[in-house]
Amino acid sequence: MRTFGWSLAVTALGLFVALILGGPAAVVTIAILAVLEISLSFDNAVVNATVLGRMTARWQRVFLTVGIAIAVFGMRLVVPLLIVAVTARLSPVAVVDLAARHGDLYGQKLEAAQPLIAAFGGMFLLLLFLNFIFSEHDEVWLGSLERMLRAIGRFQHVPLIVACVTVAMIGLYLTGEAEVEAGLLGIVAYLLVNGLGEYFCDRDPSLRLCEPGGDRPQVSGRAAFFLFLYLEVLDASFSFDGVIGAFAISSNLLVIAAGLGIGAMFIRSLTVYLVRKNTLAEYVYLEHGAHWAIGALAVTMLVSVTSPVPEEISGGVGLVFIGAALLSSIVRNRRFRLEPG
Repeated sequence: MRTFGWSLAVTALGLFVALILGGPAAVVTIAILAVLEISLSFDNAVVNATVLGRMTARWQRVFLTVGIAIAVFGMRLVVPLLIVAVTARLSPVAVVDLAARHGDLYGQKLEAAQPLIAAFGGMFLLLLFLNFIFSEHDEVWLGSLERMLRAIGRFQHVPLIVACVTVAMIGLYLTGEAEVEAGLLGIVAYLLVNGLGEYFCDRDPSLRLCEPGGDRPQVSGRAAFFLFLYLEVLDASFSFDGVIGAFAISSNLLVIAAGLGIGAMFIRSLTVYLVRKNTLAEYVYLEHGAHWAIGALAVTMLVSVTSPVPEEISGGVGLVFIGAALLSSIVRNRRFRLEPG
């Protein structure tokens, strides 16, 4: 309750207000949107936990307070408005009026921007996945496949090379210049936020934040601030597909923000729960499964630049990887407990 208390309280308050203002139909819609957000972002919680565990208790509280405000009002309300304003070439006032008065049309314009959003988010998540699979780790989940990728990763800049080739393929064979530019911005966003975090960690030799594997001490100050920014951009990359898909369920911007916001709060609480219970240390393959789930999501997002991908696939593949990693971790733990000595 200490971890999920705020999420439960906000959920109860949101559903009560929805019942008063919109009746049972609004309550059901918000509940559906919340479940949609949680199902699509479960792997996000696991990856967030690997980063949040490196931050002090103070910055973890910032993640739950300031971070949730940014996630709900910024990433799921303001950022989509800005995207529509830029892609549809409308003023901010006109976009707000469009969202408030003509939700269906606003949803259509946001959906029209989906290829750009998918290219940006897909490349950001792809680099996150590539940097994980090409680096050294104490545990190996997929055996020879991960060992081969780790060996390839000993060459410098392999993740960036693969990402750049992917963007080139998008430009040559799939779509146009705007999507390529969005993909490049996704690469730049990852390199900028991740690089700044590494820079401030490298200035203090005691903070071995960027070393793969092993125990990593908790960080604070500017290093923690850039980790916080990294988490927010990561959350944005995960949230875009949920925001666009939400308009297939409702055209009411406030209902969408409420439903996705409740789901985002539960994801944040789940992230903190995983950190406090040291779940990733106990189930050692969960981090691997989450990153493979992110890789699958990145691929589906990049495919969706030209061809729609059902949310059942983009969300379901991630849950399969998470479930398989959890099961593998349980089997491993039982095997070690049964071994003598």
